[in-house]
Amino acid sequence: MTSDPALPPTVGAILAGGLARRMGGGDKPLRAIGTRTVLARIVDHLTPQVARIIINANDDPVRFDAFRLPVVADSLPDHPGPLAGVLAALDWAAADPTVEWVLSVPGDAPFLPRDLVRMLHAARERHGTRFACAASQGRTHPVIALWPVAIRDELRRAVADEGIRKIDMFTERGGCAAAEWPATPVDPFFNVNTPDDLAEADRLVALHPDL
Repeated sequence: MTSDPALPPTVGAILAGGLARRMGGGDKPLRAIGTRTVLARIVDHLTPQVARIIINANDDPVRFDAFRLPVVADSLPDHPGPLAGVLAALDWAAADPTVEWVLSVPGDAPFLPRDLVRMLHAARERHGTRFACAASQGRTHPVIALWPVAIRDELRRAVADEGIRKIDMFTERGGCAAAEWPATPVDPFFNVNTPDDLAEADRLVALHPDL
């Protein structure tokens, strides 16, 4: 993996632990768009930006073997949502004292911007907040966010003891700066949640092969 040496060392965590109900089950990241899977596209976009990439997923990790990336399961039971995946990533990153930040992204966003880490760090520093998240078309995307590794115990208490499930309910405690991206020619935070979304992503890739 490579990353911009001017930025703090950051681990990229792809949250792939969802149940994909609207897709009819299975792993959304392993669905194909054009000739490549959603996950392959995400990995390609993140690799130049981060020090390491991990996948947060539950159940049998063998299904991700082809990517040769660490697969980290939730440490909290009963699928409490994306914050559990963020916590698992923070715990994993804490084993490396040189890593201070984790970038979380959903496993169903195949068009992530190639300046994601740089822009989020810039937004966080500019506004003096603990967190930063992505935005497009005037809407924030709380799952696509920067997290300091140092808050992992605080996050564990919030999820396990306080029952917090929504990301923005937690990040508002330390302030969350938003970095905005244009949505042309394609919204970089387009999510593949349904079969119709998958068909639309196929159409977009055919129109814009460099996505």
